[in-house]
Amino acid sequence: MLIDVLRLLLFPALMAFAASSDLLTMTISNRLSLALAAGFFLLVLVTGMSPAAVGWHLAAALLVLAVAFGFFSLGWIGGGDAKLAAATALWFGFDYLLAYLVYASLLGGALTLLLLQFRKLPLPGLLARQPWIQRLHENGAGIPYGIALAAAAMLIYPQTGWMPGGWMPGMGLAALR
Repeated sequence: MLIDVLRLLLFPALMAFAASSDLLTMTISNRLSLALAAGFFLLVLVTGMSPAAVGWHLAAALLVLAVAFGFFSLGWIGGGDAKLAAATALWFGFDYLLAYLVYASLLGGALTLLLLQFRKLPLPGLLARQPWIQRLHENGAGIPYGIALAAAAMLIYPQTGWMPGGWMPGMGLAALR
């Protein structure tokens, strides 16, 4: 029962926090990425994921981290976004990585276009007094891509074996019972 509660709530809650943090402050804390990694390893222990499967999940995370830090060095994404994407890849492994990255790209593109249009509009007085909205409205401001990363993760997560009653390669057949 406790395992199911963890599998049902931990990842979604951390993703919701990442999205809201990026929206409100344009930052994603290192602690959040570390909490995602710690949560993954906690659930690995309690679900009995095989060491080989854990290795593949780690490989997916390292690959995403390397590519995302390349994007960070080019100024395309923030460092918090790179770490969030890698921590998410740790949860999904290669089995769900491509779908996650496609969703993140599509949602990130839509978010970017929305914000570019939003920045062309004048802000009503009530909204203009909110510092986080002012920050989003600035023409030179970045895009809180963590919102797209978290939304993509939430679209993929229900398909994975992390949901109660689900199954993921490497978890063993006992997870199906």
